[in-house]
Amino acid sequence: MQITFKLYASLTEYLPLDRRAGNQMSLDVAADATIAQIVEPFKLPPKMVHLVLIDGVYVPPEERATRPLAEGQTLAIWPPIAGG
Repeated sequence: MQITFKLYASLTEYLPLDRRAGNQMSLDVAADATIAQIVEPFKLPPKMVHLVLIDGVYVPPEERATRPLAEGQTLAIWPPIAGG
């Protein structure tokens, strides 16, 4: 199945070079692929996977290892961000 994978802020450096400017890419993943399985090949530091959304809906950390995606969904990840 195909999903859209988006990484924001400093995490964009983990995308292929030709996808960094748009901060997203299409991915073909197994029908039962979980968030953790999708993220693993990108070698994101676990402490940097802070805010995780599927189609704009927050996914808490305890669900990320078991939560699968469906065809056409968008997985978006942000690192911790400080500001004021």
